[in-house]
Amino acid sequence: MDGSLFLLVVVGAVAIAGFAKRLDLQVPLVLVAVGSAASFIPGLPRLELEPDLILGAVLPPLLYSAALDFSFASFKRSFGTIVRLGVGLVVVTTAAVGFFAFWLVPELTLGAALVLGAVVAPPDAVAAVAVGRKLGLSNRVMSILTGESLVNDAAALTLFTLTTAAVTGSRTGIDSPVLFFVYEVVGGVGVGLVLSRLVRFVRTRITDSALATVLGILVPFTAYLAAEEIHASGVLAVVTAGFVLGAASSRDTIRTRNQERQVWSTLDLLLETFVFAYMGLQLKFVIDDVRAEGLPVHHIFAYALLILVLVIAVRPLWIFAGMGIERFLPGKARSGLTWRQNLVISWAGMRGVVTLAAATGVPLTTLLGNDFPGRGVIQAIAFTVAVGTLLLQGLTLPLLVRRLDVADPDEADWWDAQTRKARSISRQAAQKYLHEAATRMPETMTAEQKNEVVMRVRRSVLARMQADETEENQERVAAAKRTGAVFDRVRRNVLRAQRDALLTARDSGDLDDEVLRTVLEGMDVEQAAAERRIERLSGD
Repeated sequence: MDGSLFLLVVVGAVAIAGFAKRLDLQVPLVLVAVGSAASFIPGLPRLELEPDLILGAVLPPLLYSAALDFSFASFKRSFGTIVRLGVGLVVVTTAAVGFFAFWLVPELTLGAALVLGAVVAPPDAVAAVAVGRKLGLSNRVMSILTGESLVNDAAALTLFTLTTAAVTGSRTGIDSPVLFFVYEVVGGVGVGLVLSRLVRFVRTRITDSALATVLGILVPFTAYLAAEEIHASGVLAVVTAGFVLGAASSRDTIRTRNQERQVWSTLDLLLETFVFAYMGLQLKFVIDDVRAEGLPVHHIFAYALLILVLVIAVRPLWIFAGMGIERFLPGKARSGLTWRQNLVISWAGMRGVVTLAAATGVPLTTLLGNDFPGRGVIQAIAFTVAVGTLLLQGLTLPLLVRRLDVADPDEADWWDAQTRKARSISRQAAQKYLHEAATRMPETMTAEQKNEVVMRVRRSVLARMQADETEENQERVAAAKRTGAVFDRVRRNVLRAQRDALLTARDSGDLDDEVLRTVLEGMDVEQAAAERRIERLSGD
């Protein structure tokens, strides 16, 4: 891989993404379109990454970042739907595409066709989630799409390993496909749990936020490689570690939380822009590969379009078939989604980087030295499905969301109720601490000064008043510094008491985790300001 070309693509992708956002366009679609056109520039060398590099360096941080921000409570609430989509639909898509491609494409054996099915099975929710956030999809729908994206890659890559091994004649270590799948799941989750606990133990003893952030950046790569080393699911190891450390991040220092928030948002933007640009840049070279193998280009891409239609059709058929079956299930087993929400989810099946990486990772030969049957065809069809779903569904998804009006009024009421509960818990914790605060203040302070500090903190907490504005009311500079320092310490401790009370409520199940995170983001800003003021006054 040419390093200068790689850097040029990254810089160009970021610049194009900036213009697309300024024009209020969908960044993934613009990048794919521009990349596809750029691939035909005469003399442009091929930007080709090894599949292991894509799966081991690009995918883990994207999955880990999504898992960090994803509430495990939301995952549990939608667990049945997520598994049906992330595992069940992946298996169904693999089988449907495999048997259809075997019947349709002469160059493919049944085994090779099933490899193709596994390659195109996992949707990439990056574009769908980005559109959903912009258009205000309900949290329930967003949770399902995000949860599916965290699970389906593991299922698809496991099927890819099994089908590829069957075609090449290699062994997976466990002959039974079911036992192999169970081992992948248990091993991946186990590695993620062990690593996350170890990282958490170390991070609680690190006071430097930069070191803690660096350690966090290493987690997804370490989890993925460690799991793959024992032939378990690296994807599930990364997701598990993200879940555990994400739930524990609320207890990190304010600096670490703010720093990590910025680091991961920046890294996500960088990787996502590169991924979509990389997808587009493959178009011309995929066509060249088909020609080099002596295959009829028009026939191959005609096959690819038919398989694209099948891939798109399988998802809504599976989802609405499940919706019909739900009518006969008890209330707790139902997803609770409306037909409009199910239609949006069924249309959010864009494929992405995992499909391209798996297609590129198809072996060149079998163990007997024969060419892998239909390898070029698999790569061409995989590219067509990935780009086709991204452009077709990505372009029309915003219109579908607007037309269907999938907002959930009950969810809005529930969110408001949870937010009021969070505020009530914060208010009670603040009042409880302030009631005890006067007895803990320095003896050198007069009763009047102590009362003044308590009242000022109370006003700051309840009315979110700025500390600088209240400082202007002090009569003397020396008194302002003395009481101001106490004020900031008390205010910081009140925020800590509020945070502890909110976390306790979350851990006991009384408060939703997503509401907690929203409330804590606002408190983080105030706590950071208080701690910076304490440091400045201490320095004086």
